Amino acid sequence: MDIPRIFNITESAHRIHDPFTPEKLSTLGAALRLETGTRVLDLGSGSGEMLCTWARDYGVIGTGIDMSQLFTEQAGLRAEELGVADRVKFIHGDAAGFVSDEKVGVAACLGATWIAAGVVGTIELLAQSLRSGGIILIGEPYWRRSPPTEAVAKGCLAGAISDFLLLPELLASFRHLGYDVVEMVLADHDSWDRYEAAKWLTMRRWLEANPDDEFTKDVRAKLTSEPERYAAYTREYLGWGAFALMPR
Repeated sequence: MDIPRIFNITESAHRIHDPFTPEKLSTLGAALRLETGTRVLDLGSGSGEMLCTWARDYGVIGTGIDMSQLFTEQAGLRAEELGVADRVKFIHGDAAGFVSDEKVGVAACLGATWIAAGVVGTIELLAQSLRSGGIILIGEPYWRRSPPTEAVAKGCLAGAISDFLLLPELLASFRHLGYDVVEMVLADHDSWDRYEAAKWLTMRRWLEANPDDEFTKDVRAKLTSEPERYAAYTREYLGWGAFALMPR
């Protein structure tokens, strides 16, 4: 079980696998008013930066599940590095359908709502692990402005314009599902740059270290096209945010 190899390559040096900086991740933790001992479930936990830093800074207890073997191993190393391995654990596995044995104060899925076929299914899944009075945390793209054509949407790596909503529409969709939006922290151009542009140096270093790998052609093609594609499309049209929800 693993994610497609291209992601393990392009994001191998990332600690955060979303368009967030460490500062924004810290802002999110502070915004949620996390208390010592709060249990956090993170579906699609990547390299574990959210759980590890929140355990260090706010004293949470956490469990993360991710399909990438590499990222899960990196998460364990990060927990040891920050001295929180006794408070967080990481499971290499499929987060789809995962429900915590013990109810949690924060049930999160940042940037991986595909695990339950979209936002609606992911919220329903997270709700099964949530204690009374707890918070669901969803990380999801939205359109900064509506793409003028389907071709532009595809340039943002969306399947179609209908894949994402404008921010007011996304917030309204949470209300229609029966949730109050109680906080949000949004990516900005700088945090998008740190997420996307960091991949380019990683790809270049990988190409230098693996000239005979059968995947070299794919990585070279991606490195050649990504800077222009990102600047023309994703950076201009696509937003991303972490949204805190509480059921009414």
